[in-house]
Amino acid sequence: MKKLLTTVAILWTGAAQAEGELQLFNWGDYTSPELLTKFEEETGIKVTVTDYDSNDTALAKVEAGGHGYDLVVPSANYIPIWREKGLIAELDMSKLPNHGNIAKQWVDVPFDPGRKFSVPWQIGATGIAVNSDAYSGDINTSAIFLDTPEELKGKVNVTPEMNDIMSLALWYVGGEPCSENPEELKAARDALIAAKPNWQSMDYGMTEKLAANDTMASVYWNGAVFRANLKNDKVQFGYPKEGYPLFMDSVALLSDAQNVDEAYKFIDFIMVPENAALISGYARYANGIEGSEEFMDEVMKTSPMVNIPPELAEAGEFLPTCSAKSLEYYTAIWTELQK
Repeated sequence: MKKLLTTVAILWTGAAQAEGELQLFNWGDYTSPELLTKFEEETGIKVTVTDYDSNDTALAKVEAGGHGYDLVVPSANYIPIWREKGLIAELDMSKLPNHGNIAKQWVDVPFDPGRKFSVPWQIGATGIAVNSDAYSGDINTSAIFLDTPEELKGKVNVTPEMNDIMSLALWYVGGEPCSENPEELKAARDALIAAKPNWQSMDYGMTEKLAANDTMASVYWNGAVFRANLKNDKVQFGYPKEGYPLFMDSVALLSDAQNVDEAYKFIDFIMVPENAALISGYARYANGIEGSEEFMDEVMKTSPMVNIPPELAEAGEFLPTCSAKSLEYYTAIWTELQK
């Protein structure tokens, strides 16, 4: 989930003598400064964070080479792509004594069985943010952006994350993510093209805009919407009943990493429950580390923006890795939508 269009270098100087450096390539506005400060104080390793705005952006940058990054944080459906391209390395478990802290349900995951190539960072959902001052109807539906209510026309942002938006549209028209069915894809395409005139924008970085009432609704990620809600309690989060993507972003070691020892120290560090809680406390998403909940604040433990309501949980699914044919359709539709 998911994210500002900025690149931020964070160089934290702690009491410890610097022993090395580390280059982390991560989603925008997703890395806790408190976590980095603690890591440097304990290890002396300085961390530089460079932000990206989408899985495709990160993949293209690393695949092009000459990037200088050590760690990256892809989403679940992209981990197999990184592996197949040889861009991430199999982890040396002897250097990760905290690997056993990964919660059991997040170890043998389809995208990385046994967690040999990645460790959990954050878990969340893509759904719909709506300001209750602007709209009081059902928000647990993708109709908010695909069949926009009159009250929200011209006030809806659609975050330009292709896989999420295409999946939501396909579910809405009765299809499935990564479909190769031309009829389903045409229905999703037609719904998106017809809906676009009712949108305000297609942009990232909605947390502050939602909080400031500059945008009244947006397809966005639950943790980022939660952060907006903490500043403006009129901002609510809906889980589309037609279907919505779940995501799990995980940290992976790049095959051409230069600061390998430092990278292993960081990977092991974030699997300590208290440290995983720092990540969640900043980004406001759940994580996959056993025991981290006890270090979180009460609002994190109870908010429906983090803890999916049981009646809406079944509609959430982790996205599959799309076939080349499906992606060809996706890209054609997406290109048309951007015009």
